[in-house]
Amino acid sequence: MAITFQEQKEKQKYLTAVFLVTILVIFLVVYFGFLKKEKPLEIQEVIYQPPKIEINFELLKAPFLKELLLFEEIKEFEGKIGRENPFLPY
Repeated sequence: MAITFQEQKEKQKYLTAVFLVTILVIFLVVYFGFLKKEKPLEIQEVIYQPPKIEINFELLKAPFLKELLLFEEIKEFEGKIGRENPFLPY
């Protein structure tokens, strides 16, 4: 099947349109990405004031804290630890 001159001209029209759209997209990316002058940002000075922390140590002298009991000392484990091969089923 032979390619006619008419088919080649139509193909060239489409390729030309694609080329022009590509050039336009590249120009827009370059213009808005690099060449366009940006407005300078207005810098507002913000001074951070950390909150003042006050600790009430009088709470440690409360009578309900004196009623608390200390934990018992934990004894060491007596017995066999682990299995010879932990991957075997029981």
